[in-house]
Amino acid sequence: MIDPVAFRIFGIDIRWYGILMASGILIGMVLALREAKRQGIEENTMLDLFLVAIPSAIVGARAYYVIFNWSYYSGDFLKMINTRLGGMAIHGGVIGGVLAGYIFCRVKKLSFPKLVDITAPSLILGQAIGRWGNFINQEAHGGPTDLPWGIMVDGMKVHPTFLYESIWNLGVFALLLFMRRKKRYEGQVMVVYMMAYSLGRFWIEGLRTDSLMLGPLRMAQVISIVLIGIAIIINMIMTKKNTNAA
Repeated sequence: MIDPVAFRIFGIDIRWYGILMASGILIGMVLALREAKRQGIEENTMLDLFLVAIPSAIVGARAYYVIFNWSYYSGDFLKMINTRLGGMAIHGGVIGGVLAGYIFCRVKKLSFPKLVDITAPSLILGQAIGRWGNFINQEAHGGPTDLPWGIMVDGMKVHPTFLYESIWNLGVFALLLFMRRKKRYEGQVMVVYMMAYSLGRFWIEGLRTDSLMLGPLRMAQVISIVLIGIAIIINMIMTKKNTNAA
């Protein structure tokens, strides 16, 4: 088992979870800036977007996790905001970041579909990197398995669902890079992200033992189904619109 604490500075623990999250964000920013430059968007515009969307994504990720674990966090505000031990939900992060990005685009009179297409590959790559934080924290794993690639957690061999999702996300990343050059309408890269990520997440979530629940339902699976449905509808509408325009 890897020590969750990478090192200490002035007595403060710096955890691998935070380092990996920060690395994923930084790499994603660099990737998005390069693509934005290729498309003629000013660097300062993208930096302003990051300043709005990234904090909103972090708040959204934490808020989502706290809400669906309310019995544990209720009445303890300091516990709610303490992210040092983990407890972030990617769906909440995506919702928070995308909503902030939409508002930013409306205020700045920018094309929201164009900007989400630029940032979608960065988002999924960041997710692929960040999942390794779950491995170090020994969380977000699956149930018992006899498969040779199982990992030991608390003396039990379990599915490394963090690894499944990381590999899946890397595959989606490659797909989005391809789609970015072949898209038929603005926003299609994000639509493919929604569909492809959600398909993998639905399957992987079924293996996990620590899912956030909404009654008897695994919340991530419910959100995945909703996102797939929205992606299909958007794709149908935009494909028809482009066909008629042609």
